[in-house]
Amino acid sequence: MKKQGDAKARAKRVHVKIMLWSILLIAVGAMVAPLSGYLFVELASAQGSSFEEVNPRSETTWRSVREGVSGITTVQSPEAGVLIHNGGENWRQIRNGLVANVMPWVLAAAVIAITLAYLIGGRNRLDHRPTGQVVLRWKLWERVLHWTTATLFIVLSITGLSLLFGRAVLIPILGPAGFAAYAEVAMMSHNYSGPFFAACVAAMALAWVWHNVPNKTDWEWFKAGGGIFGGKHPSAGRMNGGEKVWFWFVVLVGGIVCITGVVLNFPIWGQTREIMQQASLVHAVAAILWIGLFLGHAYIGTAGTEGAIDGMATGYVSVEWAKQHHDLWYEDVKDQAIDASEAGVKSGVAVSQRDKPA
Repeated sequence: MKKQGDAKARAKRVHVKIMLWSILLIAVGAMVAPLSGYLFVELASAQGSSFEEVNPRSETTWRSVREGVSGITTVQSPEAGVLIHNGGENWRQIRNGLVANVMPWVLAAAVIAITLAYLIGGRNRLDHRPTGQVVLRWKLWERVLHWTTATLFIVLSITGLSLLFGRAVLIPILGPAGFAAYAEVAMMSHNYSGPFFAACVAAMALAWVWHNVPNKTDWEWFKAGGGIFGGKHPSAGRMNGGEKVWFWFVVLVGGIVCITGVVLNFPIWGQTREIMQQASLVHAVAAILWIGLFLGHAYIGTAGTEGAIDGMATGYVSVEWAKQHHDLWYEDVKDQAIDASEAGVKSGVAVSQRDKPA
């Protein structure tokens, strides 16, 4: 009976791993696929040449338009008297030029770096087999906040990338009418999810700022390469140096994304078109940098580090994981260690096939 129970437990753990890997691959694929298609379209179009006949009168007309001459209107809003604003063309050239052509390579570089890290360094495994003792790392409300923010982040990433790069990729697939329908749904999802996401980011910043104050231990952690090189894992408190970098990136760069998103989402506070255009460019660039670092964060917290996902999945981590990755924090909470069965989690959740007895 015991062997049968162990077999069922192992099968359940395998199913959970398959489910988590499937969710991760779907999320990454949904973000990367539009970019890869976009790059393909750009490279294909770059190989050809396009010659358009220029109407000589159009240059004079366009020059007059770009002067931004004001007219008369009864609409009471900033710059309402200017039918076509000169800055719109400048914004379009930057958006469709620098942003659209350079920023996709940032995400491509992130994916390549993660792939090389996995192929060269492999998974960061536990040095000792879990004995069944666990400690509480994340409370329920912290996990709900984390997963709510992560879910909204993925929704915003997929819809944002689709709106930024989707015309070159999705119109050939969906057609103009199909892309228009999808873009409308994506835009509504993006605009309505954004304010809730900004509130979650602010809540995380307030909740965890005291755990992410830099100290001397973090410097030693970085000098040791986070334990990637040399074999011995450096000491760390509740948050190690890498986690603190991620936290402050979310607070600072993520804060910029949220603030510019609010400026774009609510054009009712007297923003000029120039401010909206600048906010749009800053929003796009900062968001892509955030997505690139998020891919690394997601990899380290799942496939890259054995046992790391347990904390955010169940709230508990094994004593062995805590000793290896956050030894200083473990010294503060070791008296709170309990049996996994008492905590209501699987004692072997962090045990790899390599660590299991024959």
